[in-house]
Amino acid sequence: MSLTGGAQVPDFRQPSFHGLIGISREEITPPIGIYARNWAASDHDIADEVHRPLTATAMTLQTARNAEPLVLISLDLGWWRRKEDEWFLRGHLIEQLNIDQARVIIALTHTHSGPSISLGDTDKPGGNVVRPYLQLVRDNLVRIVREAIRDAVPATLAWTYGRCRLAKNRDQFVPELGKYVNGYDEKSPADPVLLVGKIVSDEGKTLGTVVNYACHPTSIGWESRVISPDYVGAMRELVEANAGGLCLFLQGAAGEMAPRDQFSNDLEVADRNGRELGYAVLSALESMVQPGFRATQSRLVESGSSLGIWKHEPDKVSSAMEATIHTVEVPLKPMPTVADIEKKIALADDREMIERLRREREVRHTVGNEETVRFPIWLWAAGDTLILGCPAEPYTLLQRHLRLHFLDRAVCVINVANGWFGYLPPRELYDKEVPTVHQTPFAKGSLEFLIHGSLGQFERLCKANPTLVS
Repeated sequence: MSLTGGAQVPDFRQPSFHGLIGISREEITPPIGIYARNWAASDHDIADEVHRPLTATAMTLQTARNAEPLVLISLDLGWWRRKEDEWFLRGHLIEQLNIDQARVIIALTHTHSGPSISLGDTDKPGGNVVRPYLQLVRDNLVRIVREAIRDAVPATLAWTYGRCRLAKNRDQFVPELGKYVNGYDEKSPADPVLLVGKIVSDEGKTLGTVVNYACHPTSIGWESRVISPDYVGAMRELVEANAGGLCLFLQGAAGEMAPRDQFSNDLEVADRNGRELGYAVLSALESMVQPGFRATQSRLVESGSSLGIWKHEPDKVSSAMEATIHTVEVPLKPMPTVADIEKKIALADDREMIERLRREREVRHTVGNEETVRFPIWLWAAGDTLILGCPAEPYTLLQRHLRLHFLDRAVCVINVANGWFGYLPPRELYDKEVPTVHQTPFAKGSLEFLIHGSLGQFERLCKANPTLVS
């Protein structure tokens, strides 16, 4: 706008999307007794208590009532061991609703206190419960997406960035051992950036909150026998009680991020971590201009100094939308074949080692036997929002790089989305042998391949959908 003297002061706008938005939820807490061994160090196989309920939350975005939606689902589950199990859910949803694969992202919050979601665990104690449980979750997904589409109303999803200090760098070097461990490194930088979205209907009703934050849900450790969403549960409860509507959590690029206090048998640790994140979310929400509005400097008032007077006015928000699946060819490390790993399993007698080998076999099965793997990423542009769904656990370098490049957009990077391949550490860590480098099937430079590919595709989407953010 123009003030006295012709000076130009830009308006303040939040990255936003306007269209038909729906949000729905169903509880997906599994029955007690289901196979739930997520840690190789655990001396138990089944869960016998529920800390907080697990949920499935769906959000749909449409440009018009008859338009094909974008479907974003958050599940309080851990990670996929086999690609067939992931497709058991997502493929069924796509078939039942007749939706383009590019327009569906099913993201796991990555709790380490959830049930098994692998149909390959049927031979384990409580493994007979896994298939009926997954079938129940699968049916619930179809139901909540249909509800979200049916109940969708004209609304605005507006975003802001906040900060939270919950996540710490977990790649800790222990001089006495001469190696890295998954711990807490207070000297290395951690990504504190928190992305918060607020959904408000055109009638002014808060429909929900979207939280995108990078931090491993490992507050609860291997000794606990509970089913829990970890810190996400307490965060969600706090946000919904104070902000209204439903809260949908999306795990960020958390490859090296975890709470300082973790691996505990004390459930209060998870709740305390969740409240820390929840209060940061509420703080970010309080800082926002009402979705659908912009802040503009209307006039100057001369007092002891010149006072710039700002007011909030209705804004024109973009409804542009596009979705695509981009495939990046990434190199693999030399790995034993599935047959070689199965021979090792047959000879092993240590419980922890057998579990590690089983997981190595599942990863090898997922990535295949070639020297490279075709790695899919889901890329969405919705208004001024860029969303990347990644079926792996990249380090925060991915989201930090994209956010610096697209300063006028809200950039939401989601880990463990539509599958799971393993970690994606930056290339400089491959010479240090951190635990994630040891575990990943990807060769040095794979994360950088992903960053380059996603950057180019997002630039293409942005050119097709020019931002309205100034």
